[in-house]
Amino acid sequence: MKIHQFTVGPFEMNSFIVSEDDKADCFIIDAGDEEDRIIEFIEKNHYNPVAIINTHGHIDHTRRAFEFQSHFNIPFWMGEDDQPLLESLKNQGIAFGMDVAGLPHLETYLTDGQKIKLGRITFTVLHTPGHSPGSMSLYTPGHIFVGDVLFKDSIGRTDLYGGDYKTLMKSIREKILPLPDETIVYPGHGPTTTIGREKKQNPFLNPTANPF
Repeated sequence: MKIHQFTVGPFEMNSFIVSEDDKADCFIIDAGDEEDRIIEFIEKNHYNPVAIINTHGHIDHTRRAFEFQSHFNIPFWMGEDDQPLLESLKNQGIAFGMDVAGLPHLETYLTDGQKIKLGRITFTVLHTPGHSPGSMSLYTPGHIFVGDVLFKDSIGRTDLYGGDYKTLMKSIREKILPLPDETIVYPGHGPTTTIGREKKQNPFLNPTANPF
């Protein structure tokens, strides 16, 4: 599997292009910003996007999704419980003093346990609410894309619309931490990490940990 990471926009959000090693078809995960830069990369490297998959609906992850969808004419998928966030994109922009593109057309809602295939790769959708009501993580053996649920040495904030600390911790402990320790975690912000590292060193998950 090939994974290309782009840190984009004023919130330094991580977007990902994911494909099989030897195939052009790819997913765009969290198409949030700097569409010109990412589209240029995709076309220069002859990738063929087949879907946009968003982990959740906050502005840093959806601000330019409409532009990606319009350019490639591909479906946009997200969790149903984040539909209100998507519909509030313009108001989110006003709150943060940022312009936004139009609303992407939400083709299909992601559901917990759903299997999504990209050639020989199969992703399992995990509903991981707490940062947002409809937050979804995408797992394939060895890799998980978690959006803003879990970070290196930290966890997602819970003070935004639909956020809830207890729900977030339940999602992490029941859906993410049971995965193999060697699983690489691709968060919505900051560097990658692993499940095993966060079990040992994340102070929100291990009270005895010291990240410094």
